[in-house]
Amino acid sequence: MPEVKVAIGGREYEVACQDGEEHFLQSAARLLDAEATVLSDQIGRIPETRMLLMSGLMLADKTAGMEEQLRRMEQQVTVLSEEVQALKSAPAPEPHRVEVPVIPAAVVDTMAELAARAEAIADRVEERAAE
Repeated sequence: MPEVKVAIGGREYEVACQDGEEHFLQSAARLLDAEATVLSDQIGRIPETRMLLMSGLMLADKTAGMEEQLRRMEQQVTVLSEEVQALKSAPAPEPHRVEVPVIPAAVVDTMAELAARAEAIADRVEERAAE
């Protein structure tokens, strides 16, 4: 069982852990050290047991807050998953009828006739301009 040296609150400790768990132990020790450093900066030098107790309580408070937030998020995921499932299983909406306006044939014929007249006038203007 490996022993790892960790520094918490300016003090060094040797802690045993399972093989392969060294990284996790060091990470946890860094979290505890960060809380102990905050305490030391605010209060000054305090007894080792009090420093460790208060640092542990501060971390436990943060952990409890994160667990509560996790529970709320899990509930939200459950609600949203149920909504998605309900939407997936709901029947497809009825298609909307879209009416497209139709131009009457008489209007189309009149526009074609006007276009032909305009082209004829344009041709005559070009002929006179060329003379």
